[in-house]
Amino acid sequence: MAKTVADVMTSHPATVEGDQPVSVAAALMRDNDTGAIIVNDNGRMQGIVTDRDITVRVIADDRGPDTPVREACSPSIEAVGPDTSIDQAVRLMRSHAVRRLPVVEDGRAIGIVSLGDLAVERDPDSALADISAAEGNR
Repeated sequence: MAKTVADVMTSHPATVEGDQPVSVAAALMRDNDTGAIIVNDNGRMQGIVTDRDITVRVIADDRGPDTPVREACSPSIEAVGPDTSIDQAVRLMRSHAVRRLPVVEDGRAIGIVSLGDLAVERDPDSALADISAAEGNR
């Protein structure tokens, strides 16, 4: 059974620079079958942008696909290190009501762990684990 975030995280998460347009982030989400992309500033993690962020902060405000990612992302995010225990990651997600935690080492994102990843690990027979383990929509 996995003990740390490094055991269950997705390594090498997709990233985008904050000055790139949200259309680039959206294309990365499509191509990587993910709902979240790490936002960097010169290679150092600065935030995270989700499909919901693009919908609510860009589309709903009648802004276009050229809107810089930094204007759509969530800059204040919880992050963990690769040696963080699974239990601690669950507690952080629960207490901050987040679905994803970037895994950071020396200020750089090396992975991302999702609520689905933890469900597959901790409760593989749950509906969330089944949905998370299913092949993505394309």
